[in-house]
Amino acid sequence: MEHLKQKQEIVLVTGASGGIGQATARRFALAGYSVVLHYHSNRAAVDALAEELAGQGCRVMLQQADLRDSAQVAQMVQQIGQQWGPVGILVNNAGIAQQKLFTDITDADWHDMFAVHVDGAFYCTRAVLPDMIHRKQGCIINVSSMWGQTGGSCEVHYSAAKGALQAMTKALAKEVGPSGIRVNCVAPGVILTEMNTRMLDQETLDGLQEETPLQALGTAEDVASMIYFLSTAEAGFVTGQIIGVNGGMVI
Repeated sequence: MEHLKQKQEIVLVTGASGGIGQATARRFALAGYSVVLHYHSNRAAVDALAEELAGQGCRVMLQQADLRDSAQVAQMVQQIGQQWGPVGILVNNAGIAQQKLFTDITDADWHDMFAVHVDGAFYCTRAVLPDMIHRKQGCIINVSSMWGQTGGSCEVHYSAAKGALQAMTKALAKEVGPSGIRVNCVAPGVILTEMNTRMLDQETLDGLQEETPLQALGTAEDVASMIYFLSTAEAGFVTGQIIGVNGGMVI
């Protein structure tokens, strides 16, 4: 197949083995970007995605790292730089989910939730930011959740971590805006991903669909389209924003 016309920017998508991560990586790759597919443990999923995209003329790279470990993150970004160059678009998407009563949340549950969502985004951002500042350009998009805005019952630790990610987005946007770097956050509503269908039974999903003004649940592609838009010149005057992709559930 004829190769796609490659764009200059290199995109790093963390958690590219999951639903939103896969859809986001696919969206950028098919638009001609060089895309780094990060994963932690699900190598089979990213291998399949890489094979699919390479077959369509896309340029992709696989990188494994535990985002809870700052040294592994630094090494990952260094390897990307050595092989391809500096990351121009960072999508902090990697995440985990868990439903528990507040009184049942253990120390390990709490710390792991923040380590993956907040520490991981911090380590990745810190690793790519120097090159962005040097080049006076860059785009960082954090993937949060509507529960970070409204709070989710039996998901206090998840909600708190996602809320922290939103606060980090706003503060960093103010700090790096003068360097030409934009930082935004996408807050999905109920999205039909493997993670959600594994956690929520059909009755719960049907109830959430009824609560949604658009009377539908979102897809990973819905979220990926917003992430992609926020990276483009069309969103060049948008920074520090929390953008809901939730069918009107949070207004």
